[in-house]
Amino acid sequence: MYKLILKLAWKNSFLRRARVLLVIIMIAVSMSMMLVLEGVYDGLVKNMVDKNKRSESGDISIFAKEYRVNRDLTYRIKNADEIKAQLQSMKGVEAVVLRVKADGLLSTARKSSFASLIGIDLKEEEHFGKFSEFLKEGVIDLQKQGAIVGIELAKTLKLRIGSKVVFSTQDTKGEINSIALHVRAIVQTTNIGLDNSAIFIDINQSHKFLGTTSQDAMQIAIRGEERELYEKLKRAFPNLDVKEFLELQPMMKMMQDVMIIFNSVTFLIVMGVVFIGIFGVMYVSILERVREFGIMISLGMPYRYIRAQIFLESIVVGLLGYLGGAVLGAVLLIYLERYGIDLSAFSDALEMWGYEAVIYATIKVSYFTTTFGAIITASLLSVIIPLAKIKKLNPIEVIKADK
Repeated sequence: MYKLILKLAWKNSFLRRARVLLVIIMIAVSMSMMLVLEGVYDGLVKNMVDKNKRSESGDISIFAKEYRVNRDLTYRIKNADEIKAQLQSMKGVEAVVLRVKADGLLSTARKSSFASLIGIDLKEEEHFGKFSEFLKEGVIDLQKQGAIVGIELAKTLKLRIGSKVVFSTQDTKGEINSIALHVRAIVQTTNIGLDNSAIFIDINQSHKFLGTTSQDAMQIAIRGEERELYEKLKRAFPNLDVKEFLELQPMMKMMQDVMIIFNSVTFLIVMGVVFIGIFGVMYVSILERVREFGIMISLGMPYRYIRAQIFLESIVVGLLGYLGGAVLGAVLLIYLERYGIDLSAFSDALEMWGYEAVIYATIKVSYFTTTFGAIITASLLSVIIPLAKIKKLNPIEVIKADK
């Protein structure tokens, strides 16, 4: 009897095998594409967040009260050097830089544009965020009236390496002051604000030009991954404006929220494909084997054994599809993490919006664990309706009807 049951239970036609194989391939391809999309989008956002932190805001930035609203030299931190020394001694702080900023007009012989002058210490910026990696053209050098210009600002004013520009703004006394500069380098930070308007000069030169002192700064940027650091700094400097990265970069917060929505929608679509695929195969398979199940039940096989068999079949299909998708997805993600997707043909449009021409993917274990749980869940849910049909079988009628 048991030989007959096993023979009937595992009897598969060529067409049935083909359907199962097709579903496994469909699950594998769908899953791998979902993993690639998640990895590429996460990599895109991660790259933008990393470069925004390195080029401007850090993990946390400190400003004088009202500075971010008024952008006036009056609202500057006047003991910035002391605060910097205090920060460097705090646990969780990895790097600190001071920056001097002033908004004004950048002019060439033929054209003018709004610009933001930023006084920096190149050595400290290199330690803080590897500033040299932003270099697009020229040489990183701020000596002898040297200046570094954001890529979009350079395009607006048609600047080249060696171009002479004049920056004009109000100094601390309220007088209009100008400084002649020579473009030594063009940088691309993927920070839209900096790329569109920033012109970097030596911090000591900016102090002399604006009438500030070496103790002054408009921004103190801090790198540090400790979660409690932000609250610690807010308590330590209640008279200053302490802001974390996402407060300073709301667009990044929006992109992260969009990423969650995008991944969730993609995830639901793929799980829907998995559910429909396994449901279709199992339902047709059960319809083809109604007589077999009828014989099993008539021979006294409990319904729970048939249920376990069907659950096992659906899980095996889901697992095979998952393994195929995991392997294919991992290979594609490793390739894209190393070599990226080259979109150089659209580089101008991408740079305008702060993206790079080559987009690299990232890999997270959560991609695979979450997908595994979802595919197993979809596999189990997909056989509920077919199982309900089997439970209602009348063995005698089924056997007679199939003759």
